[in-house]
Amino acid sequence: MEYKPIRKVVSGNYAAAYAALHARVQVVAAYPITPQTSIIEKIAEFIANGEADIQYVPVESEHSAMAACIGASAAGARAFTATSAQGLALMHEMLHWASGARLPIVMVDVNRAMAPPWSVWDDQTDSLAQRDTGWMQFYAENNQEVYDGVLMAFKVAETVNLPAMIVESAFILSHTYDVIEMIPQELVDEFLPPRKPLYDLADFEREPFSVGSLATPADYYEFRYKIQKSMEEAKKVIKEVGREFGERFGRDYSQMIETYRTDDADFVFMGMGSLMGTVKEAVDILRQEGYKVGAAKVRWFRPFPKEELYELAKNVDGIAVLDRNYSFGMEGILFTEAKGALYNTDAKPLMKNYIVGLGGRDFTVNDVRKIAENMKAVIEKGELDVEVDWYHLKR
Repeated sequence: MEYKPIRKVVSGNYAAAYAALHARVQVVAAYPITPQTSIIEKIAEFIANGEADIQYVPVESEHSAMAACIGASAAGARAFTATSAQGLALMHEMLHWASGARLPIVMVDVNRAMAPPWSVWDDQTDSLAQRDTGWMQFYAENNQEVYDGVLMAFKVAETVNLPAMIVESAFILSHTYDVIEMIPQELVDEFLPPRKPLYDLADFEREPFSVGSLATPADYYEFRYKIQKSMEEAKKVIKEVGREFGERFGRDYSQMIETYRTDDADFVFMGMGSLMGTVKEAVDILRQEGYKVGAAKVRWFRPFPKEELYELAKNVDGIAVLDRNYSFGMEGILFTEAKGALYNTDAKPLMKNYIVGLGGRDFTVNDVRKIAENMKAVIEKGELDVEVDWYHLKR
């Protein structure tokens, strides 16, 4: 389909706000926190200028913000919020509530390192600490993916009746400006029609019912099973929605893992979010230097794309997993997930975990080159030197 995009120079946060506007969200409840605040400020500006018919709910905490979104979504509205770090942690109880009640709320989390010590810079631990709450998670590499991700997330969420989180990097994306292509409102409306809720507490014509009431041990098990089945269904829906998005707007998201120059690669770098832009640049340089390397960007962490990872892993000798996070007492979280996904398969690449960029520490092309040198040596030797490499201790 030919269409004329609307090109704007915007920050990642403004990209998220415009996507919420174009998705025609009906209720926004949020509490300010650096570096998320400008998302909600921009939405408030839309409302003040008469550009948006949105009910904005000012609250006293992030816990209350998610509670308000839960109420709005249960009443049939399209609900949106945004937060970061400590704010996301304060929401934790309510995140379980949203997924358990099968509410397709969409939230943008601006990745920020958890305190103490205090930090306002990029780190994926805040979002990945919520991996077991039943929320889908999409990691954006750039501002365009923030905008596209919000629109697709609403469509996926409202199809499988699960909430979704779009994750962007603090400052690297949130406050950095870039040209993105926005979609004319009438075309967004065709792609994302009004929500048709599974149930609607505001529908007073039907028989009364309750949501979230007590379930006995005889019933609770089935509720959890159905969430898992919907997560499995979401993989198919994500690919269908991503393919449709590509056909309509020219940016294809049909793969949950985006691969770059992997067809003949000896080993690949795997990671999530904005750091993968640096990795792709490094891959091009390393190819000129004789390294047969590629990049694998995990777009969707939940549901986890284990089938796509298997197809990648069975054709390479090694995978360098780059984690901008850590699960204390174990290893990088993406590394744990990737190893688990390949267990009991015939894909046996050497996998090594590199912990990089915690608290926003710079991650550069030269860092990727040094990791490539180390990974090449590991593969030639045929065994790991260490399984988890705290790479940035070697400054």
